[in-house]
Amino acid sequence: MQSQMARMQEDLGRMEKSFSAGGGAVEAVARGDQSIVSLKINPEVVDPDDVEGLEDMILMAVNGALEEVKRAAEQQMSQITGGLGIPGL
Repeated sequence: MQSQMARMQEDLGRMEKSFSAGGGAVEAVARGDQSIVSLKINPEVVDPDDVEGLEDMILMAVNGALEEVKRAAEQQMSQITGGLGIPGL
């Protein structure tokens, strides 16, 4: 099980998940190690009179991407542990 866990952690470090907000106006990509590796903003949505709207879309995209990698990690973990729900893993 330890070797499976080590392999899973390596895989998670390489895994990337993306999430879009605002109908694709903003896209964030996160890695399994909870780092954001890219953020793309469609230039057409940059409105100097609505900075708050853009900020909201960025936060939504970043948080969504982080949630996607968290969900994928939990799914992989449950495959290894057989759904035992071991605390701290």
